[in-house]
Amino acid sequence: MSGSVFYDAPKLDQIAINLFYGWGYNFYRLENQLRADDLLIREKAGFLLGQSRAMLEAEQNAYRRTHLPPPSRAHPLPPPEAVEGARALEDLSAAVGALEGTIRALPVPENDRMTQRYRQEAETLFALAACDQRLIGLAEALRETLDGRDHAWMLEYRQTIKDALGLLQRQVRERQSLLK
Repeated sequence: MSGSVFYDAPKLDQIAINLFYGWGYNFYRLENQLRADDLLIREKAGFLLGQSRAMLEAEQNAYRRTHLPPPSRAHPLPPPEAVEGARALEDLSAAVGALEGTIRALPVPENDRMTQRYRQEAETLFALAACDQRLIGLAEALRETLDGRDHAWMLEYRQTIKDALGLLQRQVRERQSLLK
């Protein structure tokens, strides 16, 4: 049994390496590490935006509880300014959620021979990493800005939040332009 290929570590390593090369994958290549890093960074950016969205939704619910009472005979309709505030918080939450989905679905260069031949794959991935670094910074800044804030603050500074979302969207477009 000791003469079996299952106990020969160098032979097993050689079999694995041959299979990896045959499948077109070499986990030691810099490009593969950068591609994996890109996926991880985008997942973390999505996570941070998910936390921001959760904060907005929690404050939206708190706002609705305090400012939108159940209808009564005396007041069958809620005050229009209260409805406008609830819709503003809902719109901010939806915008953050849409951006989160966009970031999670962003493409990364494929690992194929045509990409390797006609595009400098490592340089492209380095440029994507730089974009993703700024994307993470913006997502974390938004999360920190919203952390611990109440709905009154969010409504007062909703333009600041919209501006931050605009910066994130611009960064996403810049990242997308690198892959054209």
